[in-house]
Amino acid sequence: MKKLLIFTLITLLVGCSFIPEYQRPEAPVPKEWPKGDAYQDSKYDESSKATELKWNEFLQDQNLQKIIEMAFKNNRDLRLSALNVERARAYYGIQRAELLPAVDVSASGQRQRVPADLSNTGKAETFSEYNVSIGIISWEIDFFGRIRSLTKMALEEYLAQESSYRAARLSLISAVATAYYTYATDRENLMLSKDTLKTQEENYILIKSQYESGIVSEIDLHRARTQVETAKEAVARYTQVVAQDKNTLDLLAGEPVREELLPQGLQSVVAPKDISPGLSSEVLLKRPDIIAAEHTLKAYNAQIGAARAAFFPTISLTTLFGTASDQLSNLFGGGSRAWSWQSQGIMPIFDARVWAGYRASKVEREIAVANYERAIQTAFKEVADALAVKGTIDDQIRAYESLVQSLSDTYRLAKMRYDEGIDSYLSVLDAQRSLFQAQQQLNNLRLSKHSNLTTLYKVLGGGD
Repeated sequence: MKKLLIFTLITLLVGCSFIPEYQRPEAPVPKEWPKGDAYQDSKYDESSKATELKWNEFLQDQNLQKIIEMAFKNNRDLRLSALNVERARAYYGIQRAELLPAVDVSASGQRQRVPADLSNTGKAETFSEYNVSIGIISWEIDFFGRIRSLTKMALEEYLAQESSYRAARLSLISAVATAYYTYATDRENLMLSKDTLKTQEENYILIKSQYESGIVSEIDLHRARTQVETAKEAVARYTQVVAQDKNTLDLLAGEPVREELLPQGLQSVVAPKDISPGLSSEVLLKRPDIIAAEHTLKAYNAQIGAARAAFFPTISLTTLFGTASDQLSNLFGGGSRAWSWQSQGIMPIFDARVWAGYRASKVEREIAVANYERAIQTAFKEVADALAVKGTIDDQIRAYESLVQSLSDTYRLAKMRYDEGIDSYLSVLDAQRSLFQAQQQLNNLRLSKHSNLTTLYKVLGGGD
């Protein structure tokens, strides 16, 4: 028995592996980020690299941080992703256990009567046999690395699921932050609509009084009424949108978000920290989804090793040690020791399934390579798009801030001219409508800036 164990250990140590040497495919994207007019304001500061910042350092709003913590505990999608990791870990444990022999204890008893015409003595006989044994039943010795290749494959699949969980966690952070900023923006637009409605109702009351006094025409009264109804529609619309935004936050958080955690408007929101992607696009290789794609590629690379090993003999071992007797009372008595040892080798000569499996494993690896390269290309585009927004959004905001100021002055002057009887109410109507639209668009641009920084953090892989 001791010699057998020594032989087995030596066999395992010198066993070979047919897994191809892994080489990471070249990233099919430029080494540097795009350059041009759209990226002129994208500064690459090493101290603010997205991959060096944890999410709660990047998102500095404390109420938002609390909502994200709620989502970590309660979000069902994230929970499913975590369970997938646990399942992959369990499967890896099962496959890894195949490398070790399973030691079992077995016991059996048998009594048999042989009739006289079948007995060697010509008399009817009764035979009894009892045994208890402990040992290894049909353990495959992994001499050619088939089981180790499958174990390596299971490990890589587990690591891929773990990286997928990190990607899901990062996506959840981004989704909660975007929903939070969207809620704040729509609350801001709702307050703007209410203020506009109040102003238009005051103007309508004044113009109605002037109409009843014969100072203004009926058309001016109807134009003023049009403005009131337009503002009412905006108030109703943004009331609806804010309620839907709250529902989105509740879904992402996994429970109703308390009122004190909700922003009152854009002014109450702490903006995310400004970030940069770094100088090289190689940072994309640290993105969780790309890491997951690479682990999947390594898993299929290991599968080729298992497919190659299937061409070689399968060696299995069975060994038992115990006691046996024809009497149950003497089962553990002296001289009842029994043992058995059996090895078996099976060499495939012709099996079309082995060849088909090998070809399939090579094709699956090529598919994994294509998926890995596509993931990198998609990631590069996502970062480039986010950088294009980052490089131009401040110019857009400044332009609309100037536009809002100009339209505000236009509305004020148009109202003065109308009050003095110089111009018609149509000028006031046009100026007010343009101002209201520009104010909403300015709020939406500020939302775009916050959301784009959040997106950039996510597509760069974040610091998690």
